[in-house]
Amino acid sequence: MSDVLSQAEVENLLSAMEGGGDRQSATPVEGFRTRDKVTVYDFKRPERVGKEQMRSLQTMHEGFGRNFGAALSALLRTMVEVKLTSVDQLTYSEFVFSLENPTCFNLISAAPLEGQLILDINPSILFPVIDRLLGGSTSAAPPARRPLTEIELRLVSRITNLFLKEMQHAWENVLQLELSVDRVESNPQLVQIIPANEVIVLISFELTVGEMRGMMNLCIPFNSIERVSGKLTSNNWVSYSKKSPNVESMQRIGNRIAKAPVELVVELAATRISTADMLELRVGDIIASEKDVNEPLMVYIEGQPKFYALPGKFKGRKAVQIKGGFRPNEILVNPPPSMAKPA
Repeated sequence: MSDVLSQAEVENLLSAMEGGGDRQSATPVEGFRTRDKVTVYDFKRPERVGKEQMRSLQTMHEGFGRNFGAALSALLRTMVEVKLTSVDQLTYSEFVFSLENPTCFNLISAAPLEGQLILDINPSILFPVIDRLLGGSTSAAPPARRPLTEIELRLVSRITNLFLKEMQHAWENVLQLELSVDRVESNPQLVQIIPANEVIVLISFELTVGEMRGMMNLCIPFNSIERVSGKLTSNNWVSYSKKSPNVESMQRIGNRIAKAPVELVVELAATRISTADMLELRVGDIIASEKDVNEPLMVYIEGQPKFYALPGKFKGRKAVQIKGGFRPNEILVNPPPSMAKPA
């Protein structure tokens, strides 16, 4: 029978037991498979968020970091680098006790998600950002170890509002979030939004402003995203990006584009004169060009040739009348004008 061990297999098992269970000294028994890699599992810290959801969160917030860094650079008028460093699972108590005290501990409501999210900004990067907003530099200096004042809280709200705005854009393919800051605390250990042993997803960013570096942490409790965890799978994430356009989405995009301002320039004529002649120009002088008066004018949209037009007047004002469209295969006699507004 195949279930009965042979004499050689019995002797191998006995020798392994006499050797203290040393797997290296015992000869492998035929029919038994040894596991080369053993993964430690901690029952106190169960991984409740799946690997696909974690990868989706990482992909989302990598793009968020680039967009937030660009927006923050425009606000501070200096180069700011925002880099996603990690996306981890841990308990709420481990997260809280890893933070500095005092710190900037923002409690955020994120409807329709349940509960609250937390945005923590490390003082080592927060005070240089405040100095920059007040017109100072971002040179290296020891950070202040004190709670924020009322004026500083108003300045920090500009940073957090920018963070929430970019986060809404990052999540819009998964869920339409309505984010707002409920309150700001300085001592994180006095705030308990969930039980201490509850699992959270910690998304950490490293901010670099000039010579200063610091961390910004986003804490998302698992019970807040538990109901929408199915939308965070990688398959759904890809399907959002490959979704075919419909009439409603095309109309929405068209309405946004229609409100975008564009620059329109009409080129009356073009000629070349020397610098000496230009310096001698006076009021009333006439600049002659080789352009025929009956030749149509070129209309440029954002520096690109688009239409032909004729000059005239409309209700007492100078105007042009569009006569036709420009074909890309045509050769322009004159180069496009600059983006500067004509005199």
